[in-house]
Amino acid sequence: MRRLRNVKIVATLGPASSDYETIRALFEAGADVFRLNMSHGTHDDQAARHAIIRRIEKDLGRPIAILADLQGPKLRVGTFVAGAHDLKEGDRFRFDLDPALGDGRRVSLPHPEIFAALEPGSALLVNDGKIRLKVDSCGADFAECTVTAGGTISDRKGVNVPDVVLPLAALSGKDRADLEFACELGVDWLALSFVQRPEDVTEARALAKGRAAILSKIEKPAAVKAYPEILAVSDGIMVARGDLGVELPVHSVPPIQKRLVRGARAAAKPVIVATQMLESMIESPMPTRAEVSDVATAIYEGADAVMLSAESAAGQYPVEAVRTMDSVAKSVEADPIYREVIDASRRVKRESVADGIVAAAREIAEATNIHAICCFTHSGTTAALVARERPSVPIIALSPMIGTVRRLCLTWGVHCVLTHEVIDRFKLAVVNAARAAREYGFATEKDQIVVTAGVPFNVKGTTNILRVAPCDERLIFRTDPE
Repeated sequence: MRRLRNVKIVATLGPASSDYETIRALFEAGADVFRLNMSHGTHDDQAARHAIIRRIEKDLGRPIAILADLQGPKLRVGTFVAGAHDLKEGDRFRFDLDPALGDGRRVSLPHPEIFAALEPGSALLVNDGKIRLKVDSCGADFAECTVTAGGTISDRKGVNVPDVVLPLAALSGKDRADLEFACELGVDWLALSFVQRPEDVTEARALAKGRAAILSKIEKPAAVKAYPEILAVSDGIMVARGDLGVELPVHSVPPIQKRLVRGARAAAKPVIVATQMLESMIESPMPTRAEVSDVATAIYEGADAVMLSAESAAGQYPVEAVRTMDSVAKSVEADPIYREVIDASRRVKRESVADGIVAAAREIAEATNIHAICCFTHSGTTAALVARERPSVPIIALSPMIGTVRRLCLTWGVHCVLTHEVIDRFKLAVVNAARAAREYGFATEKDQIVVTAGVPFNVKGTTNILRVAPCDERLIFRTDPE
């Protein structure tokens, strides 16, 4: 099974997509990565979905990536006597640690970390930013505020604090338990919520112990400010526009998205654009034109993947949502302007032999009649570097490591193939590449491919060979040296 597009599709699983038939239909419609949202469902639920994905992977003979998305700390107000109260602009309202039921003048906010970080003038946002308050005075256990945007405040609504870095770890007790469960289950990626600083990522990496790659969700202003440092210690990035749009002016999110995508591309790390991409398809079989344009924009920017959340997890049309995203991607990538935009946005600082090899592979492929770039990779680094170049020909990544080929399912343009381990003969690597190119319909025996690899084989970071080779094995054995 070969995708006829480069951008990848991430589909979230949930109540609407938990059985074999639906998950297989999602994959066949175009989903490349399945997201397990650890905020919802039990460990048994997630284990069952994981087992179904791996069964589909075996049945279809294609690697599939699984991403476990950790919930992160949830900051919520307490409960009210009447369940809800209306707040009007100019009203005074108090948050404190008193567990007593709230009323129209105060409510419990059982998070001393928030009070420790607040200062007069700080903003507090409630219910996804629908209610906004400004802190007038505060202490270790209270904050007296003035309502600047009114609305109905009710039991356990979420609270955002956009102006400060909260003294909270990105991993709650639940997250630590979920992380260990997901790693033992065998997921390929861990998405880390509530990232504010690079130390949040290094903590998660230490707990994962190499069992899964770490993807940082950029959803807080502090993470945007510390993005270069966070990117440096992450394996991938998710542009989580939901919370970004709550904690930052909504008009600032599009340029931030572009900067985050370009930064991840330059670092050769996969980046997902997420949140509300086809949200109307939760209830409608057709998306809005604005949603289609939003998906297209992320693809034109060169994002590695676009993501469906509730559309595929709880919506009425999960398979249709994936098909729609697949169709949009194919249409955009067929547009000549798409290639112009991708080429114009290629800004890579090349500093190593591997950088030069993959750049040369792209230039040779695009200047001659080359049908694919085939790269042998142990850790996935070579394939990621080739994908950073955004070549106009397909990328085939061959690896003997099942974890590597699964993780690479998230990377732009990469067709992943599990192959036999190559010990010391480059000729065998070329033969395996030619067979894969023919088997998956990328080339015929009359065509040529570019093969990149590192010698010695199976050593990370040794990309140092580029070979233009025929897809006819007889010619390979006739012309390639031992």
